[in-house]
Order: sequence, then structure tokens, then C-alpha cells
Amino acid sequence: MYQKNPTHPENVRLKESAERIMNWQRWGPYLSERQWGTVREDYSADGNAWANFPYEHSRARAYRWGEDGLLGFTDRECRLCFAPAFWNGKDPHLKERLFGLTGPEGNHGEDVKELYYYLDSLPTHAYAKALYKYPQAEYPYEALREGARQRGLNDPEFEIDDTGLFDDGRYFDCQVEYAKQSPNDLLIRIQVFNRGPEAAELHLLPTLWFRNTWAWGCEHEGCTLKPSMLLQDDGSVLLDHDSLGRFYFCSEADVAGEWLFTENETNTQVLFGHEQYTPYVKDAFHRHVVNGEPGAVNPERCGTKTAIHYRFQVPAGSSVEVRCRLTSKDEMPAQPFGREFDEVFKLRIQETDTFFDSLGRVKTCSDKRNVQRQAYAGLLWTKQFFHYSVNDWLKGDKGQIKPPEERLKGRNHEWKHFFARDVISMPDKWEYPWFAAWDLAFHMIPFCRIDPEFTKEQLTLFLREWYLHPNGQMPAYEWNFSDVNPPVHAWAVWRVYKMTGPKGQRDTKFLKHAFLKLLLNFTWWVNRKDESGKNLFSGGFLGLDNIGAFDRSEELPSGAHLQQADGTAWMAFYCSTMLSMALELASEDDSYDALASKFFEHFMNIADAMNTVGGSGLWNEEDGFYNDLLKVDGTDVPIRIRSLVGLIPLMAVEVIDHKVIQRLPGFQKRARWFLEHREDLRDQISFYDCLETDTRKHLLAIPSRERLERVLRYVLDEEEFLSPYGIRSLSKYHEENPFGLHLDGQHYQVHYTPGESDSWLFGGNSNWRGPIWLPLNYLFLESLEKYHYFYGDAFKMECPAGSGNEMNLLEIAQHIEERIACLFTRDESGARAVYDGDKKYQEDPHFKDLVLFYEYFHADTGRGIGASHQTGWTALISEILDSLEG
Repeated sequence: MYQKNPTHPENVRLKESAERIMNWQRWGPYLSERQWGTVREDYSADGNAWANFPYEHSRARAYRWGEDGLLGFTDRECRLCFAPAFWNGKDPHLKERLFGLTGPEGNHGEDVKELYYYLDSLPTHAYAKALYKYPQAEYPYEALREGARQRGLNDPEFEIDDTGLFDDGRYFDCQVEYAKQSPNDLLIRIQVFNRGPEAAELHLLPTLWFRNTWAWGCEHEGCTLKPSMLLQDDGSVLLDHDSLGRFYFCSEADVAGEWLFTENETNTQVLFGHEQYTPYVKDAFHRHVVNGEPGAVNPERCGTKTAIHYRFQVPAGSSVEVRCRLTSKDEMPAQPFGREFDEVFKLRIQETDTFFDSLGRVKTCSDKRNVQRQAYAGLLWTKQFFHYSVNDWLKGDKGQIKPPEERLKGRNHEWKHFFARDVISMPDKWEYPWFAAWDLAFHMIPFCRIDPEFTKEQLTLFLREWYLHPNGQMPAYEWNFSDVNPPVHAWAVWRVYKMTGPKGQRDTKFLKHAFLKLLLNFTWWVNRKDESGKNLFSGGFLGLDNIGAFDRSEELPSGAHLQQADGTAWMAFYCSTMLSMALELASEDDSYDALASKFFEHFMNIADAMNTVGGSGLWNEEDGFYNDLLKVDGTDVPIRIRSLVGLIPLMAVEVIDHKVIQRLPGFQKRARWFLEHREDLRDQISFYDCLETDTRKHLLAIPSRERLERVLRYVLDEEEFLSPYGIRSLSKYHEENPFGLHLDGQHYQVHYTPGESDSWLFGGNSNWRGPIWLPLNYLFLESLEKYHYFYGDAFKMECPAGSGNEMNLLEIAQHIEERIACLFTRDESGARAVYDGDKKYQEDPHFKDLVLFYEYFHADTGRGIGASHQTGWTALISEILDSLEG
């Protein structure tokens, strides 16, 4: 098991949380980095979320479904939120949240334009640390927009680094730390360092506010009364919330601060020209501090939002500190900032170090440990409160303007059952501040190492009846629940089940519960995505966005139909995983024996269809590769693109120990019957080592050994798939040999694009036509290890192709892992490939140890691309680093 020391204080806290003894995870970094511009807050007729709730509205408009802030904390239901706000004396408004470009503004779609880093966190968030770099010059909002307008699809994004604001050190390092003395005693330390050559002014406002639930009728929110904040005679603030309880908030610094109060209400006068019912509104602190507006804040020192305003002159090379404490009424100490305050931080930091030191095998290299530690920190910091009731969102709230009728037939209208009010592991809390089902499955692999109970709860959550559609479909993501993501949830459940204990001590109850719900989802796939009934599946874009020649989610011209190699392979992958789960459960409950037979036969039929339907199925004998097949006007047109689409069939592989089959006579009998009556399948798919023999294991796979070798030759060729940093999503062959197709008067083309997308297909903010993506690299590595387990050391191939170096499949997997690790670890010059030669991240002592975990990576240089904090699935690097140490 990964919890190696049950007596470690953090493991004790995790156990207490899991057993509901003490709610150590009640407070955490669950506050989104961006609530504006989301589907939840969009009440427009045309579904343009960016335009309906733009960044400019965020400081003055109350949110309906959540909150956002800068490196903030909130409780599990986002009732009470804390985040720091800053002002450098030059910006047009307070820095209360992160800025970025909307989808239409960016030359590659939405893109955050800030420098911030998640540095540390325990799973219970008993300690957490993050860093924000704030320029001392005026923040370049319009310059960033203009820079993006001047760049096209073939140009990199215009980033805040390109403005030169950080070149001479004229910025503040704003470090925010949280430590818990108890589940309801939260200590906060904000340290601001002046990295510039001169003294600089800084306004710092530790801010606390209640999420506005009262304006919407307060349905589903767990409260009946409007909460309140009131300044006390001792300088603390009393907070009163119907369901959260009573808390005190206090603050201390070396300079005197001014308490400010207002209401978390929309400034309707500024935004819409309508008279507001209260003069004290959400943007009051901005108007008071930046504009010097008299009367903006409530002189009665009460409301639903408060901050204490500190003003510092920070000397060059020096720092200032503010300490805050949020404590339940019964636990507030007489001296909230006495010696105990610093001792709690010291203890929690020490516990964080020892907790992570005990987890993995990465101990020999401080740089690798640093990368792994920040990967875990990012994974933990991107947990977010997510609230969305589709039915209430569609019909609108009492006392509010009724949503336009068009919405009732628009986005997500078929998901009226969907109701979420949960803390969820997000891909990225700014660019993707909403769950993505297949992303989350990958998040759970590294998450399982640090918090197994949360991992199982997350996987179970998405199978609950208020998430899973009555027809069995799993919601894809907020922008369109009905889109189709690869069916990897079962794989994540199976992997997590095996990771959380040795055989015989695993959580069978968790596996059984998930398996039964996954049956519903599997049935949806079979009934909805196999239009021909021939076991060839077309699931849409399947999360790979622009990897194909055209938008695979849309109707194809001329009535054409696409049979997808990846869609079909994903279903074989689903089958083989469900088979393994059924075999495991059948060892305790023989009612699962028949289900194991069902998935075995279904896998065989899918693999047979993939290899033989229409002659050669989706296998192209001339190329030695799996391709999509376009059926148009009675003609089969192979889409001869060498991409991940053709590698996914290799990932649908399981090795079954013969002793498992021997324990299940019913499954053994039905499997033998099937193979005896379908002898044609023996030559087409790999179920090796017949059941009649006494061999140790059996291989269930789509490609024969000969076909596996042919595909791997492409994979291991550096002029094809093998990049210096992993497996490319599209072969480099297509750089000089683009694929082209004329269909219905249109020309479709795919060429190798190792970096950002050069088309607007799927918004242009994602590219599967060349770059490195960690999740599918990870699955591919896992499949190589399974093939090696079956074939052994005798199966060797030249790696890299043309090198003369023969390796077995396990050695090949390790070789690819080493290349992937080079994305993040320093090379001989001290540079990380993810930063592509940026000297600041190589030489500057205030940058060089900071690591960002991007969505994907340039296949030739390793430069990070897409969302800069997608530590969710990119946190898989922690598993890869650990594997290399093994």
C-alpha cells in the first residue's frame, strides 16, 4: 500500500477524515481561479459564455454558482471564502483574481496571462503553499490583448513574459501559506518579497466573503438566513452563517490596517444602469482603494464581504508579512498570533516534508524530488468546489429575469437530472475550471498514492445517478455533457483498486459498486456508438480534438460514415478491463462468472471486427498500421494517417493468469466453447496459450505478435513517433508527407504540427497533430509492460530504430519514460525542456526551481503548450519519475 506509515500525523488525519471522526478536509484550496466566463454563469440565448460574463464584470457582479479568487481557500460547500487581493498603486483595478484571454481573444483560444505556482500541499490541506508574481508596473491588460491580436495560428501565444515586466526583477513575489491547527482553525501567512532594485508600494487586502446564496432563492444551498460579518470591539470580525456556524477572523501586520466592509452583491448601476437596492456592493473595495471613492464601503462595519487594507513601502530585496486567522467561535485563542502561530507552521511544514519523503522511490535526486513534489502540489491545489444544477440553471431562479426560451433547447438541456455540489479534481482551475471525465480518470492514478479515499470517492461520484445519465452516458464536461470522451473510467477504477492494497486486502466493495454502474455506461456505448451493429465504433472526436482530417463529432459530407480505429479500440480496452474486474469479483461471488464470459466474448468480437470486417477491418496491411475507415458511396476509404488513433489498439491488452481461470470452471467452460466454435478468431487475435494447456498466463490483445512488431517499428523510429520527449501524437512522417482527402468538393489535410494548433478546429486551443500528451503516453507505456509480462525478454526490438541497440519491451518502456522525464528535469546546462531555453527559468534564483505542468508539449523542443497548470493528468510525471527509480 502507498500509506507506508499509518502513524504519520497526516495519515492519521486522513484516517480521521475518512471515518468522519474529524473533518480535516472541510477547508482547502477549493476556490476556483476563474468563475467568470463559465457555462454555469452564462444565461445568454446564444450560449456565448465568454461574452455573457466577461472578466470586466467579475469584480462587480455576484456569481450564481460559485466563487473565484487568487490562491484562495474555502470550505467544501464554498460558503465562506478567503483570498488575498493586491494593488501596486498603478493598476486600473485591484488584483483580486487571475486575468487571461477568452477563447475568441487568444490566438490559440483561452489562455491565462499570469505567473503563479502551486508549491506544496498535504492531502488534508493541513499545510498548503502557493506563489503569485505581481508586476510593480501597471498590469498590461490591453497590451496582452493587443499582442494576441497581432499573432496568428502559426505564432506562439503572446505571454506576460513577452512584455518585459519581469526582466529586471521589478515585481513582488507574493507567497500565501495555510496551516491548520485543527479542522476549524485556519492560520494564514502572506509574505511579499520585493525582487526589484528599488523600494515599491504595495497595498495588501486579505479578503473574506460569503458566497451569495440569498439572492437566488437559496435553494439547495443549505441555509435559510443571509449570513453576516460584524467588526468586534477587539478588532476581530464575527462571522455568522446558518449552516457553517460562527467563526472569528483576525489579522496582524507591522503596519496598521483599515477594516472595510460591503455586501457580496452585484453593482447593477455600473454594469446595467439599473438602480441597486444596496449602496454597498461587490466592487466596493476596488472603488475605495483604487478610485478613492467616498461612501463605497459600509461605515457600519458590517456586511457579507470584508477585508483589512494594509499599505506598505517594501524596501528593495526585503519583504513584509501579514498574518491572519480564521477560527470557529469555540476555538479562538486569547492570543491568536502568539508563539503558537509560528510553531504550527513549523510543525506542518515538517510533517509535509516527512509525508512526501515516505511516499515514493525518488530519493537520490533533489531536482526530481522537487518536480514530483510540485506535481503533487498542483494536483491538490486544483481541487475545486463545483456547483451546477442543470434544471435550475435552465429554468432560472425566483425573483430573477427568466432565461431566454432558446436555452431550453440549447447546451445540456437533455441533462436536467444533473446536480453537482461537490469538491472535484479539475484539469486546471483557470483554463478548465470544470471537470472533464476522462481527465479525472488519469488524475486519480497519482492521486491514489497520496489520498486513496478521496480517489475512490471521485471515481464513484461520476457513477452516481445525479451525474450518470439515465441512459448510461457519463457527462463529458461542462461545455457539452453529451460529447464523448474515451471510456477510461473503468481502467482508473481497476488501477486504483489494485493500488490501494495487496491482493486479498483490497476494497472489493468499491470495485463491486463501480463495476455495476460501469455496466450501465458500457451498455450505452454498445447501443449508441455501434451504428452498424458490426462491433466497429464511432464515438466522435473522443477527446483527441483535431487529430483527424475533419471534425469527427459532426455529420460528415455526402452521407459518409467513419469507423474509428480509436473508438473501436477504446471499446476493446473497456471490455478487457471489465473482464479483469469480473474475474476478480468472481473469485468471491460466482454470479460474476457469467459476466466475465460476456466481456471475454465481446472483446473477441470487437477484436475480430477490427482485424477482419470487410477483409482486413481497420488494419492496413500495406502500411502495417491501424487506420480509421471512411465509408462513402459504397466505397471504403482508409484514412492513412499514422497517429495515436492507430496506437490505441495496442493499449487494449490484458494478461490473465491461468490459475485465475482454473478457479472459475464456468468461465473456463464457456471460454473453451467459444474458442472451439470460433476457430477463425485464433488467427486474427491474440488469445495465446490455450485453455487446455497448463501454461501460466494468457494474452488478450488485438494485434498478433507480427502486427505488434510492425506498429512498434513506427513507434520506435525517431523520424516517426519517437520524440526526444516521448511518443508523438502524430508521426513526423507527415511533416513531408501530409495526408490529403477530397470529399464533397472540400479538401481535408493533416500534417505534422509539433506545437500549437494551426487550425481553429475545436477552438484552436488543443492540438493532437504532433505534440506529446502524457495521458496516452502513460497508457502506451503500461501496455508495453503488459506485453513484456507475457512475451518476456525474448521479444526484442531495435530502439531507437537504426541504432543497433536491441531492447526488450520493458526496457523500451523505461527508455521512453526517460525521454518523458527530460521534459521536466534539468539537463547538463541546468535547463528544463518545458521552458525551451528561457534563461530566466534556468538562471534566475527566484524562477529556476519553479515547475509548470502544461497540458501538452512541443514534440521537437519539449516546450510546454496549452493550459499551464494542467497538473491533473500531467501529474502522471510523478508516477513516471517513481518508476524510473524502481
